[in-house]
Amino acid sequence: MRISQDFAPTGPDAATTARRRPARGRAATALTAAVAFALVLTGCGGGSDAAPKSASAKSSADADRVEPLAGAPKPKLPVTVDSADGKKVTIDSTDRIVPLTGSLSEIVFTLGFGKQVVARDITATFEQAEKLPVVTRAHDVSAESVLSLKPTIVLADTTTGPSEAIDQIRDAGIPLLVVEPAKGLSDVGRRIDTVAEALGVPSAGTELKERTEKRIADVQKSIPDHTDGKKPRVAFLYLRGSASVYLLGGAESGASSLLEAAGAVDAGKESGLDKDFTAITSEALAKAAPDAILLMTKGFESVGGMDGLVKIPGIAETPAGMDRRVVTVDDGVLLNYGPRTDRVLTEIVEQLYAKGGKGR
Repeated sequence: MRISQDFAPTGPDAATTARRRPARGRAATALTAAVAFALVLTGCGGGSDAAPKSASAKSSADADRVEPLAGAPKPKLPVTVDSADGKKVTIDSTDRIVPLTGSLSEIVFTLGFGKQVVARDITATFEQAEKLPVVTRAHDVSAESVLSLKPTIVLADTTTGPSEAIDQIRDAGIPLLVVEPAKGLSDVGRRIDTVAEALGVPSAGTELKERTEKRIADVQKSIPDHTDGKKPRVAFLYLRGSASVYLLGGAESGASSLLEAAGAVDAGKESGLDKDFTAITSEALAKAAPDAILLMTKGFESVGGMDGLVKIPGIAETPAGMDRRVVTVDDGVLLNYGPRTDRVLTEIVEQLYAKGGKGR
């Protein structure tokens, strides 16, 4: 279970996954159930359709909008593309587009197709999409809602479910393309290319990919040298205080690529956590020994900010807890790995290398 930019496990929805896999002990079952309950009921966002802005970072305010390419797109259709679930999909119209994840919505809007998008996932939190009707929450798709909008193309990824809803949309004759989800920076260009090809604008995809990669490279050039030769150790924590979900990210959490691009070490991964998330314990935190903690904004707020964070067992004893050093990024963009990744990286770099850290 890797919590993605769309705040739900990869693969089938969390509750279905929990039912299908064999039991691994009471602790594991309880953890899976707690996370699934929190994800499905809250959408990992407390029921709000829009994520709040980070405390004072200008780049976070800017990240509430996407920046479309200049000029109106001119699709060359029809096109036939390969879907990640093994299907061949033919698209002959982009008049009514329904992206079923926030990250796919971001790519579609940035390619210049915002006016053709007729619905959104709850995690499409940017300003241009906020007035669109919501047809998915925590990857739970309402096929009836989607079909009522008469889409000419639906974009999903392998985390989208349930499978019955996907089948229902396809059975209605709607072209539905499944895209592999992003796990790191190396996936940004691939996803842009895939969506652009499906929409009949491959050259626009190339332009957007090059723009995004250049901006990410420019941010990396701003990272200060480590004069002591040591990279900061950063632990990614996934928190939902209201649901009592407290998780420490490992190698498969989705944050490692961002942290490494920011010149840091993923403390969870480095400490030997080779899966996605594990329940926070004093022992795990002591082994990770983070100098700073990376959090989604809503997660930070859900535990009562810095004062509440250090009350979680083990955190106050880490270097990050003692120095009160945290880095927070809005939920809707942190793990997106899309056209706004440079802004996410900018926030991490600015907060991580600011004197004293954001939490002081």
